Amino acid sequence: MAEFVDAFETMTRVGPAVTVFGSARTKRGDKYYGVAETLSRELAKHGLATITGGGPGIMEAANKGAAAGKAASVGLNIALPQEQKGNRYATVPLHFRYFFARKVCFVKYSMGFVFLPGGFGTLDEFFELITLAQTDKIPRFPLVLIGRRYWDGLLRWAKQTVEGGGFISPGDLEMATLVEDPLEAAEIILDYQRRVGAPRTVSKAFA
Repeated sequence: MAEFVDAFETMTRVGPAVTVFGSARTKRGDKYYGVAETLSRELAKHGLATITGGGPGIMEAANKGAAAGKAASVGLNIALPQEQKGNRYATVPLHFRYFFARKVCFVKYSMGFVFLPGGFGTLDEFFELITLAQTDKIPRFPLVLIGRRYWDGLLRWAKQTVEGGGFISPGDLEMATLVEDPLEAAEIILDYQRRVGAPRTVSKAFA
C-alpha cells in the first residue's frame, strides 16, 4: 500500500507520458539503444514524458533521451537479485519491491506504449497490455513494436496459431503496430494525442 501511495503522489505530477519497454541487457553501442534514445528525445520535443523500468539497457537509453529533451524521465525501478540497477538518467526515480504495484504505474499514467527487443519481462508487458486493450480495461492506446527482425516471428506465430486456432478474434493483433523507425513510432503516439487528447490519469483499469 505504501508503494501505491508514494508512487501515485509522484506520478500525478508527471503529466502525459509514454512507457518504453525493452531489454536491460542491451549495450550502449547497440542499434536499439540509439533507437530508444531517439524515440524519447522526440517525444520530449512535444512535451511527453517517458516512463521506463528505470534500469540499464533500453530503459537507460529512453531515460537518457527524455532527460536530454528536458522532459520528465521516470524510472520505476524494481529490486531484483541481478541485472536491475537504477540508471542515472531517470530524473523522477521510484523504487518498488512488488511487480504488481510497478505494473499499475506503467499503465495508469501512460497514453502509449512502445516495446523494443527484450526478454521475458518485455514480452510479459506486451501480452498484458494487449490483453487489457482487448478486454476494454484500457482504451485502445497505441501499442508500438519496434524492430521487425525481433517481432516478426512472434507476430506470424500469433497470426497463424493463436488467431488461426480461434483463440483470439480476427483483428485483435491489429491493436499492435510494427515499425522500424523511432520517429514513426513517435508520430503514431502524437497522432493519437492529437485525435483524443491526453488526460493526466489515462487508464480506467486502475481508476
